[in-house]
Amino acid sequence: LYFSRRTMSRLLIKPASATVSAALQQQQHQLRQQQFVIRRWKAYLQSSNSATTNNGAAAKLRRQQQQRSGSGIQAAAFAASSHSPLDARRSFSSSPKMPSSDKSLSLDNINPNFIAMEYAVRGPLVIRAGEIEKELEKGVKKPFDQVIRANIGDCHAMGQQPLTFLRQQLMALTFETRLLDSPDYPEDVKKRANAILNGCQGQSVGSYTDSAGLEVVRRQVVDYIVRRDNGIAADWQNIYLTAGASPGIKTILSLINTDVNGKPPGVMVPIPQYPLYSATISEYGMTKVDYYLEEQSGWSLSRAELQRSFDEAKKTCNPRALVVINPGNPTGQVLTRENVEEIIKFAHDNQLLLLADEVYQDNVYDKDSKFWSFKRVAYEMGEPYRSQELVSFLSTSKGYLGECGIRGGYMEVLNLDPKVKAMLTKSITAALCSTTAGQVAVSALVNPPQPGEPSYELFKKERDEILAALKERAELVHKTLSSFEGYKVNPVQGAMYVFPQVEIPPKAIEAAKAKGMQPDVFYAFELLETSGICIVPGSGFGQRPGTYHFRSTILPQTDKLKLMMEKFRVFHADFMKKYK
Repeated sequence: LYFSRRTMSRLLIKPASATVSAALQQQQHQLRQQQFVIRRWKAYLQSSNSATTNNGAAAKLRRQQQQRSGSGIQAAAFAASSHSPLDARRSFSSSPKMPSSDKSLSLDNINPNFIAMEYAVRGPLVIRAGEIEKELEKGVKKPFDQVIRANIGDCHAMGQQPLTFLRQQLMALTFETRLLDSPDYPEDVKKRANAILNGCQGQSVGSYTDSAGLEVVRRQVVDYIVRRDNGIAADWQNIYLTAGASPGIKTILSLINTDVNGKPPGVMVPIPQYPLYSATISEYGMTKVDYYLEEQSGWSLSRAELQRSFDEAKKTCNPRALVVINPGNPTGQVLTRENVEEIIKFAHDNQLLLLADEVYQDNVYDKDSKFWSFKRVAYEMGEPYRSQELVSFLSTSKGYLGECGIRGGYMEVLNLDPKVKAMLTKSITAALCSTTAGQVAVSALVNPPQPGEPSYELFKKERDEILAALKERAELVHKTLSSFEGYKVNPVQGAMYVFPQVEIPPKAIEAAKAKGMQPDVFYAFELLETSGICIVPGSGFGQRPGTYHFRSTILPQTDKLKLMMEKFRVFHADFMKKYK
């Protein structure tokens, strides 16, 4: 088949169109609001005296630079460089119509979807947290001595230690093969390392692998899935190894990104949701279709709400996929089997591709909860649900490994039309392959030491300690926050986060409006500036109108988490006293 350049470009990235202009305008408004928040807080934190001094000094330096260079352009460049990084971002992005320059790219001629997309987990609060850390390093006095980054699920950054089996053994042996001759490494790990190396070209992890990943690791993934799903068969050719779950998710969303019957594609996502989905949907010029989780029943999912969302969306777009995150991020719930069955029936009845984000499947803490994979439930339901089009995702970044930076993961693709699957495989070849380090990490996740093997006891001890500590912290966070005035907190059944609802007093809401902020953003900024705790406002994940939430991880080590909870308690009491 031969495509015109115009058709091919639409397949790769669909530009924002008139059909989604309203959504794009709303996203751009949110982006401007975010930039306004940064500007207001920068102004709030700088006294007028220091601002006058800094402006006078900068003006003097600009005049000196201009006199030396004789060039207005160089002087302007110097003036731009005299701003802080945050100021530079502000001056670059605050005006959609920038003066013309010698640059070929401007905000007027780049993909508008890049401007519209947002990723709340690394938004203005995190930028400010980084600035505060630098201020502390310079000796600036604060009411705290450290920033606690509870905004992102980065296990090792929060003090979790890597597993010996992966880091000191399997990765060591696959990346430095001379260690295979050392008597210091267990024989079962050597056997695993040799199996991986024999699957590599030239027996080196420095070589490219197949685009879908090493066959040996993909077969190990199949064995893992069969064990997990009570013997249900799997096919290694349905497994694609990815650099974490995110590239797999983005690949599948790109695959379905085309108009059907004159309507743009829609993707149903839970509210609250993980911002990867909203960011990618914006980047690709697709339509985000919100469905609300039921907070009052432990963030469960109702079929009636799914149907309401689907029917309403069909007026403006063509819903093509349904995203489900289980266990939940940011909500921490674990879906019951009955709930999973309802979702599968809904996806089948409405001809939706089901995307099962299952990266937290090892993180279940509630004794009455159990993880059920969508694949297993669909299979056990029998036809026609056994043939449901389904893509599920797993990552080495979560669970008990917590290896966020190594970037390992996989997706299992089920029941796609063979011709469509061939196109998916073709598109993946353009990226060559995921990192071999990530593929080794996937191998460690799905093919861990077994009872009776030399490395098993140490592996089991380290894994169990990590999961037990996470369970303890989940209970600690729920118990502590539940005692706060105006808080409603569902138990953390799984995953790595708590997502409490906060009743913000009207006086605080008015103060937030005066600063041009959402109330939950205002609350989070005050928390950061007074206690050094960095969280993510609920508005970054989506929430029912009129409610306010935030997401915090449970990942800080227990001693630091207790300190964080005490700081939180003092802050909230003072906040309520100030604004009630």
